[in-house]
Amino acid sequence: MAQTTLERYGGVGLHLFVLGIVVVAEAIGLIRIPIGTAAVILLPILYAFAMGIILNPNIMKGTRRVLSGNATKVAGTMIAISIMPFIAKFGTTVGPQIQKVIETGPALVLQEIGNLGTILVAFPVAVFLLKMGREAIGATYSIDREPNLALIADKYGLNSPEGAGAMGVYATGTIIGTFVFAIMPPLIHSLGIFDIRSLAMSCGVGSGSMLAACTGALVSATPSDKDTILALAAASNILTYATGLYAGVFIALPLTEWLYRISRGERTSNISREARS
Repeated sequence: MAQTTLERYGGVGLHLFVLGIVVVAEAIGLIRIPIGTAAVILLPILYAFAMGIILNPNIMKGTRRVLSGNATKVAGTMIAISIMPFIAKFGTTVGPQIQKVIETGPALVLQEIGNLGTILVAFPVAVFLLKMGREAIGATYSIDREPNLALIADKYGLNSPEGAGAMGVYATGTIIGTFVFAIMPPLIHSLGIFDIRSLAMSCGVGSGSMLAACTGALVSATPSDKDTILALAAASNILTYATGLYAGVFIALPLTEWLYRISRGERTSNISREARS
């Protein structure tokens, strides 16, 4: 008898694994770890993410009896589909809080300049410390979420050095970014330096999983500001998708290309060749 598509991709086992992970993560619940005057808040999404990594058939051989290699590929493509209802829910929070969003207008727009921060921080490390080649361009011109990957794929192709750098950061961000965004916001908030609205806006970096972890942690830290946090985070995330791609096309990627040529002396070499000719 021919296998169904669900069976062929290990769908039943995959769904049972996911259900089990969710049940265990929710049973553990929220954990607060005091650090001096601050506190780190661990959310169920962190435990679920960690268990998902551990139970990956490529890491734990025992799970290969239940999950096929194709099952993990299907799970990867389902992430984008599963996150859509979550993003849609966030969108519905913007309307009732539109006045607060308008009040933060300039700050909300100007915070998108932070998209260029990866170049200032990561590019020198990639080129001068890690001695990366053109992979540094794709790895450092943005945080490399889906729209940024599309730009690199269109301009260079994902099989290029630039594509390898972008995919490397994309995978690293998916694995580590969720943890960082779940731990850092409440920890920084407890220091009393930044307004809760600025921290909420910082959640919208163009990643659904990071957005969920960040807002969840902030809401756990200040439940009374839940509506404001969700509204500003959603508005920020929408702006990141809308403006971040254009910032990458017209500013970030050309700037990173230029910095790479300068750092490798390619500009000087070109001038010298032109002078000799």
